[in-house]
Amino acid sequence: MKLSIIVPAYNEEHTIADILDRLLRLPVDKEILVVDDGSTDRTRTILEQWPGDSFVLVRHPENRGKGAAVHTGIAQATGEILVIQDADSEYNPDDLPGLMGPILDGSAKVVYGSRVLGNPAFYDMGVRKFHQQGFYRNPILTLCFYYGGRSVTRLTNLLFGSRLTDQPTCYKMFHREVLDKIRLSRKGFEFCSEFTANVLLAGYPILEVPISYHPRTVAQGKKLAWRDGVKAVLTLLSIRFLSRS
Repeated sequence: MKLSIIVPAYNEEHTIADILDRLLRLPVDKEILVVDDGSTDRTRTILEQWPGDSFVLVRHPENRGKGAAVHTGIAQATGEILVIQDADSEYNPDDLPGLMGPILDGSAKVVYGSRVLGNPAFYDMGVRKFHQQGFYRNPILTLCFYYGGRSVTRLTNLLFGSRLTDQPTCYKMFHREVLDKIRLSRKGFEFCSEFTANVLLAGYPILEVPISYHPRTVAQGKKLAWRDGVKAVLTLLSIRFLSRS
């Protein structure tokens, strides 16, 4: 089966080339779909000057949000398996073949890469040590991120009866047939919660496999904010109680 790798990219001039190099080296049947989501730095220039035709480049004239970029990538994808790959350096493309395994052998239709299972020491070290690593200089933002991801995961489990460890993970891999059973419309980071909620409502169990994770700081380009956590919670609640899609 062919893997369609959707790469939403917004102002990632420092990491996009490395991510593409690593994706292109993957020993799997694949296509790479890069969606430049209205970048204002050198990201677009780097992509446009890339030699050859080793990936498909789609451009948004202005920034529309991660979810919107994923929608664009899905519309272009031709593979039987799809996955989302952030354009930064937090997630390691070498983990992707391990996510494919359960789909290829027929044991799962949806597979998430869990940062918690892959690096429990990092996620269990506590807020103080988390802050010492320099993730966020502002301790309030540190608290929001550290507890926000865990809270969103726990809320997902409570609302939908799942047993996930890392709902907000970027690495969401799924068989194409899943798209025929769910409806997706969210344009921002809340796409992750929307996808998870609708997959679970459609009756697909989500299998998690361990992945590596190397967080970056706000100064290095981290784009998540506390508002994104609020939107994720509201998305989960609205789908659970107001929708059956």
